[in-house]
Amino acid sequence: MKALTLKQWTKSPADKYIVLPVLILSAVGIVAVYSAISFLAETKSDGDTIRFLIRHLSRLALALGCMGVFSLINYRWLARQASIGLVVSMALLLIVQIVGTSSGGATRWLLGFQPSDIARVALVLHIAALLARKQVYVKDFGRAFIPIFLWIGGVIGLIGLEDLSTAAVVLVAVVLMCFIGRISVLHLGGLGLLGMAMIYLMLLSSPQRAARVESYLGIKLFPTTNAEEVFSSQDEGYQAKQARIAFAVGGLTGVGPGKSVQRDFLPAPYNDFIFAIIAEEYGIIGALALLAVFFFLLLRGFLRIARNAPDPLGLFMAVGLVSMLVLYGFVHAGVAAGLLPVTGLPFPFVSYGGTSLIANGTMVGILLNISRHVPGSVR
Repeated sequence: MKALTLKQWTKSPADKYIVLPVLILSAVGIVAVYSAISFLAETKSDGDTIRFLIRHLSRLALALGCMGVFSLINYRWLARQASIGLVVSMALLLIVQIVGTSSGGATRWLLGFQPSDIARVALVLHIAALLARKQVYVKDFGRAFIPIFLWIGGVIGLIGLEDLSTAAVVLVAVVLMCFIGRISVLHLGGLGLLGMAMIYLMLLSSPQRAARVESYLGIKLFPTTNAEEVFSSQDEGYQAKQARIAFAVGGLTGVGPGKSVQRDFLPAPYNDFIFAIIAEEYGIIGALALLAVFFFLLLRGFLRIARNAPDPLGLFMAVGLVSMLVLYGFVHAGVAAGLLPVTGLPFPFVSYGGTSLIANGTMVGILLNISRHVPGSVR
């Protein structure tokens, strides 16, 4: 399919059906954060919830602003700059391990932001560019797979040192990109096995991460953990237990907006467990409706933007960006529902704002830019 001319592109609107779910999620997030933030406000600012709400609104506005700006920047130009962003983010990830700020057993922050959020966006763009460039010989192990593998392995390894759950989600997203990009299934299988080995080693070296996995599985696997803490409902099992209570209290229709009780018991209810608060206040119906928004985003991103992208670069980029956004949402929901081990992944556009919120806005903006190049007949 031929790319649009500059004149055609400047008149081509972005896909409004991608903007709509973002606005819905953002609106739900404002209400949910305001409800869930009360405990944090009481402990940090004498009950001043407005202060934290304004902070969230300002970051949300910045994220939506990034979405608008990046929707106007040609995605092909962004792909050419991705390697620079990737090198910079890798350097920042190394610096985090030296002087970064730790919380919850993970060292993630550098001067108030998480370099992994830069790295995950840059990695998707760069891998998409490599896949598009190497399509003629994409099955070749030395010329195609090895260069792609080195970038993926290096970045995922550094992100894993900072945040294992983020590394796992990013790995799944880029492996899916590689599969769509016709990388050999045998090669991808080897990459998957190596990724699993890397995850095991990281769990072995981090007792807190290992304890979360053991608590979820109910099995003692690692010699570095304390069995009494792992299987105690007041230690590693505490967060998952409180989240399940939120679901049970909410029932089918919920207790009503702003009436959550579990927000006073769940750690970080405004971020890591905001889906549990939504389930408590709006019930299973409300929670499923929110997941339906992500499912719609998945379908629109794959079946409209990716499938009708004007070139392989747009296709691979759209697949990676949509996969990343939706995986974050589903994994967060799975953790809150007790279906997955406890992680620290935020709920895109819903959780209390930070660099993750801005990164998500950037990714949606790039998706919108790709949609601008899709001929109007397939919108």
